[in-house]
Amino acid sequence: MKQLFDDVSFKCSKLVTKSYSTSFSLAVYMLAPSIRDAIYSIYGFVRFADEIVDSFHGFDKEDLINDFEKEYYKAYNAGISLNPILNSFQSTVKEYNITDDLIQAFLKSMKLDLIKSDYNSLEEYNEYIYGSADVVGLMCLKVFVAGKDQKYEQLKGEAMRLGSAFQKVNFLRDLKEDNLLLNRNYFPGIDLNSFDEKAKNAIIKEIEEDFRIAFEGIVKLPIEAKFGVYTAYVYYKKLLKKLENTPYHQIGNERVRVSNYTKAALLAQSFVSYKLKLV
Repeated sequence: MKQLFDDVSFKCSKLVTKSYSTSFSLAVYMLAPSIRDAIYSIYGFVRFADEIVDSFHGFDKEDLINDFEKEYYKAYNAGISLNPILNSFQSTVKEYNITDDLIQAFLKSMKLDLIKSDYNSLEEYNEYIYGSADVVGLMCLKVFVAGKDQKYEQLKGEAMRLGSAFQKVNFLRDLKEDNLLLNRNYFPGIDLNSFDEKAKNAIIKEIEEDFRIAFEGIVKLPIEAKFGVYTAYVYYKKLLKKLENTPYHQIGNERVRVSNYTKAALLAQSFVSYKLKLV
């Protein structure tokens, strides 16, 4: 029975989410049950693509990402895939009218990670972030607004800024790993040798502006999505604050994290703000 296989597929996407990101998994759990599976399926798809280019050392990454793309389109056209991650994702794409330009932009940025090490201009930097993060936010927004084009267009700009903020926080947190292990410099003109307190503060200021604009969109989200997205927003804002309070030379030498205890406290604070209609 196909429905049973589809249910298993979405459960696999949920397992991927919980295994790779406890923070994102917690935020998804704060969404309405009716949309959780769709967001899990989006995360599973983008996570597997990201793992191919970032983690599968010793394998032919180019072949793997190209095969992953081909198998997705086979799944989309056939309406089924024996890869449960692709099976659940193609179902979500169709149900919520996720346009192919978003998927292509995402895959383009993933492929850039195989051939490009430095982003020397603001244009290159913004293009990469659009494909690697902004479009993921837009895919999720399609689910949040139930595929309705008018509402999607109203919130599109803010959703992109939230995706940008999340990605830039990750870039700043992972500065050492990206430079030394993956040989990538995402911030134009900045690497471990040129990174200092002034450069750190300029990046943080840029991210804070992204968050400011993103919040304007969060308060307009449908009730099914608002608390979950706000939870992720609060978590990343806390992570950014920790990075701001961390000396620049330590950011390059250790991974800044938010403890599980702090995450629980942030969730409680978010819930109170939500219930008091401060969001």
